[in-house]
Amino acid sequence: MHIYDITAPLSSSLHVYPGDPAFACTPIAQVQCGDTANVSRLELSSHTGTHLDVPYHCFVDGMTVDQVDLTRLMGPARVCVFPHVTHHLTAEDFAGLDLTGVERLLLKTPNTALWQRQGFQPEYIALTESAAHHLLESGVRLVGIDYLSVDAFARPDLPVHRLLLNAGVLILEGLDLRQVPAGWYELLALPLRLAHGDGAPVRAILRHTA
Repeated sequence: MHIYDITAPLSSSLHVYPGDPAFACTPIAQVQCGDTANVSRLELSSHTGTHLDVPYHCFVDGMTVDQVDLTRLMGPARVCVFPHVTHHLTAEDFAGLDLTGVERLLLKTPNTALWQRQGFQPEYIALTESAAHHLLESGVRLVGIDYLSVDAFARPDLPVHRLLLNAGVLILEGLDLRQVPAGWYELLALPLRLAHGDGAPVRAILRHTA
């Protein structure tokens, strides 16, 4: 069995979406300073790094993080690779894919190279509304992407988020899929149990048994 850790490490160099606080880990007790244990204060948003978006992210009466059925975040997942796209994904980009029976879909794009650059990269590849409609019609119940938003940076109104989340589709953002080939895996992506949360960081892994 091979395990791929697809979680972006939390560190001071982690890319964060503009407007979100930078991640910080500040020691508040240190053994080397005479304390009995090392303890740190963490500062981050609920959408820092690899994280889960739930309907409450966009809708006041939407499902919150602590209400998510965790089985939605565990089970067979398909990684689809779009290595040469230079535009936001449309329905046409999915036309040749048979998504029958795919409930959890992770999208690997040229975004993978962006993690190696310094700071937030606004030119990332996202989904269009036509792609979102196509995935909904295909029965996908969880969508993951390899940068910080399924919506283009130029769309602060979040149309793709709203389409997917309104239909109850969960969103995983900030996945690190650099080492993951296309194929089927077992996904485990468990969020922090944040009461009334609009989103939460996750530790996400893929297991491959073939």
